Amino acid sequence: MAAPSGRSGCRAWAALVPAALLCLAARAAAGPGTAPGAAPSTAEFDVRPGGEVHSFSRSLGDYSCSFTYSAQGGTNEQWQMTVGVSEDSGLFSCSIWRPQGKSYLFFTQFKAEVKGAKIEHAMAYSQAAAGALNDIPLKQEEFGVTETTVSHREGKFRFELSKLMIVARTPRDEL
Repeated sequence: MAAPSGRSGCRAWAALVPAALLCLAARAAAGPGTAPGAAPSTAEFDVRPGGEVHSFSRSLGDYSCSFTYSAQGGTNEQWQMTVGVSEDSGLFSCSIWRPQGKSYLFFTQFKAEVKGAKIEHAMAYSQAAAGALNDIPLKQEEFGVTETTVSHREGKFRFELSKLMIVARTPRDEL
């Protein structure tokens, strides 16, 4: 299942995503006693302009997230990627963003891909919340969501990206 459609679906996911992220943050604060490798992990990386395709990946247990992009203009920007698994191991999350809120690079393409889980909800933003700035989502026609990827839509994407958020359902063994 990809991102829900319709206004009521968006409101439901708008409530679920912060709750899932709070759950993951609480798990990180739990520290010792949590399952090995299960605590959320944040890493910084440079988003580099120049028109070449670059990629950055993080793994957590059986799950991974990769961000592949090409950008133009300006200089390197410091970005972050956080990956986490919910306490019940039912959800895997991947967040990619520029902590300063707004990227000044022009993205010619982007794709975030998860492995080991299927995307339940994903959202892309032209501006990330930071200081007095609020999240500004991309228009739905600017990006597409499949079971495992979130990517730009050729001819529709307006070259602005500052944040990607993905919540994916992990496979469960049924009794």
